[in-house]
Amino acid sequence: MTKPQEHLVDWLRDAYAMEKQAESMLKAQASRLEHYPTLKQRIEQHIDETLSQQKLLEQRLEQLGSGPSTIKDLTARIAAFGQAMGGMTMTDEVVKGGLAGYVFEHVEIASYTTLIAAAKAAGDAETQRCCETILPQEVAMAKWLIENLPEVVTSYVARSEADVEAKR
Repeated sequence: MTKPQEHLVDWLRDAYAMEKQAESMLKAQASRLEHYPTLKQRIEQHIDETLSQQKLLEQRLEQLGSGPSTIKDLTARIAAFGQAMGGMTMTDEVVKGGLAGYVFEHVEIASYTTLIAAAKAAGDAETQRCCETILPQEVAMAKWLIENLPEVVTSYVARSEADVEAKR
């Protein structure tokens, strides 16, 4: 029989690896953006949030007598690297990056929603508070992306039609 606390720790480790993946993806995307300053600025802001989220998760794991999973972290970094490499080969990298970012934010939203429920089930108010701190940041980023992706796409299409660098 697996206790709720064991699931919680396992899922916290997943969330930490997810945030490491997010960090890698966001940094790669931000480093290549040249013609979309508003998007780049918001991504850089979210990188800072992501780094803070990692610290919160790592602290919770340590307080629960655990730590990040090396295997999960490595797997997440490999996935982020693959996505970054794939994006570099696309002619519409900024659009595909926006789509992927929006989807990834919803994976994070689902993850923190799950963690909040698991923390409640385990009677872990501190982990619940931690995840309730992170969740609104992910919701805000997803909201920003859905509200701003049309402008990014419009700019991309206009730049592409004018035959100027549009990819990034």
